[in-house]
Amino acid sequence: MFKKTPIAAVVAATASLMLFAAGCTATGSDKTASAAAPAKVDYTKMTPQALAEYIVMESGSYDLAQPTQEGTTGKARLAQDEIQKICSAVALSGKEIDAKTADKVAALAQPTIKYPEGGIKLGDWKKGRELAWSGFGFRTAHNPDDHTRGPAGGNCYNCHQLATDRTGGNLGPSLTGYGKIRGNSPEMLKYTYEVIYNPHAYFACTSMPRIGANGVMTQQQIADIMAYLFDPESPVNK
Repeated sequence: MFKKTPIAAVVAATASLMLFAAGCTATGSDKTASAAAPAKVDYTKMTPQALAEYIVMESGSYDLAQPTQEGTTGKARLAQDEIQKICSAVALSGKEIDAKTADKVAALAQPTIKYPEGGIKLGDWKKGRELAWSGFGFRTAHNPDDHTRGPAGGNCYNCHQLATDRTGGNLGPSLTGYGKIRGNSPEMLKYTYEVIYNPHAYFACTSMPRIGANGVMTQQQIADIMAYLFDPESPVNK
C-alpha cells in the first residue's frame, strides 16, 4: 500500500551539502565563528554516516536549540529512535529490507498504537478533507507554526491522490475510491486506523509518517480523515 523511497543515494549528496553548509556558517563575524567553531576533526577518517552525524549534531553548523511545538528542541527532533536507526541502516545498505528486520520494525511499531475508548469510529468527512489537504503544523525555524491558530494537518495529498477534485502526489498509492472499493468492515476500519497511526506496523521502513504515534494528530483527527476515506458522501468515494 505504501512504497518505500530509496534514500541511500541521497545520503551521500546530503553529506556533501552539509560540508558546504558547515563552511558557510564559519564565514560570519569572528565572534560568531569562534562561538560555533568545533574541535578539529579529520573528516577523511569518517564514514559518510559518521560525517553526516557530526556535522548536523555536533559541529555547531545548525541551530539545534530552536524550540519545537512539542516542547523539545530541534536537536531532539533530529535524534533517531530505534525504528529510524534500523531503517537508515537498511537504506544505506542499498538492499531491500529482509523479513527478519521487517518483523523487528513491526514489533517495535505495534505497541505504539493507541486505540480510542469506545472503539474505532468515523468522524466528520468534511473536517477530514481539510485535514488531509493541510500541511500546517510543527514547522519551526524562522517562521514557526502557531498551533493556537488551528490544528496540525495530515498533509495526505502530498503523497496520495484522494478525491479527484484536488491533485495529489504519487509517492504513495492512489486512495481514490478507498471506502467504495474496500468497504467499511470493523477489520478494515482497524487496519486503516493502524496504518495512519503507525504505518511501520504493516510497512516496515515506509516513507509514510507516524502521524498518531508521534502525536502529529489526535485520535479524533484521525477519525475525521478516516471518514474522508470511507464515508459514501465523501468526494473520495464519488
